[in-house]
Amino acid sequence: MPAIIADPAFYLAAIPAVILLGLSKGGFSGVGTAATPLLALYLPPLEAAALLLPVLITQDIISVYVYRRDWDSTNLKALLPGALVGMALGWWLASRISDDAVRVAVGLIGVLFVAHVVLQRAVLEPRRMNKAGGAFWGGVTGFTSFLTQGGGPPFQVYMLPQRLPKLVLVGTTAIFFAILNALKIVPYFALGQFTAVNLWTSAALLPVAIAANFAGIWLVKHTPTGLFYRIAYALLLLISLTLLWQGVNGLAR
Repeated sequence: MPAIIADPAFYLAAIPAVILLGLSKGGFSGVGTAATPLLALYLPPLEAAALLLPVLITQDIISVYVYRRDWDSTNLKALLPGALVGMALGWWLASRISDDAVRVAVGLIGVLFVAHVVLQRAVLEPRRMNKAGGAFWGGVTGFTSFLTQGGGPPFQVYMLPQRLPKLVLVGTTAIFFAILNALKIVPYFALGQFTAVNLWTSAALLPVAIAANFAGIWLVKHTPTGLFYRIAYALLLLISLTLLWQGVNGLAR
C-alpha cells in the first residue's frame, strides 16, 4: 500500500478538518476556514493547505454539480478579477509573510464586520454591493484562500449583506471557490508543497470528506432561510475569533 501519514495525532486534527470542509462545501460557507488552522497544529500551514487541496477539489465537484442551477453571474464577475490578483500576491508572498499575521488580519475583518452588522441592525436588510467592493473583497479572499484556505470571512463580508436567496448564495460560493481551488494546483506544485505521502493521505481522507459534503447539502436544503443567515453570521464570528486568537498567540511566540 502506498505510504500515508500514520501518526494517530494527525487524524485527530485531519478528520475534524475535512468534516468542517464538507459542511462548508455543502453550503455553510465559512466553517471550513477552521480546517487549515486545525491541520496546522500538526503540519506547517502552507503544507496543510496543500494537503487539503485535493479534498477541496473533490468536494467542489460535488457542490458545483448539486448547485449548478443556483448561482449569480454578477457577483462572480465582480469578485473573480480581484481574487486572481490576490492569489498571485499570495503566491509571491508565500515564503515571505507570517501565516499568523494573515490569521490576525482575517480574524479582525470578520469580527469587525459582524460587529458592524449587529450595531447597525442590518442582518435582515438586503444591500447591493458595487464593483469596487467586489474587486477589493475578491482580492482579500484570493490572498487569504491561497495562503490558508481561509477565504470564507472576506468573501462573506461582500456576499452576506446582499441577502441573496439561500441556494443562490450557496451556488455562487461553490462555483467561486471551485475556480480558485483549481487555480491553486500549479502554484502549490511550484512551491513544492505536494508530496506522494500527502497526496495519498488526502485520498485516504476522501470518504469522510464526501460524507460530510452531502451532510452539509442536506442541512442547507432543510434549514429555513432566516435561520440559515443567522447561523452564517454566528459561524463567521466564531471562526473569526478563533483565527484572531490563533494568530495573536502565534505572533506572541
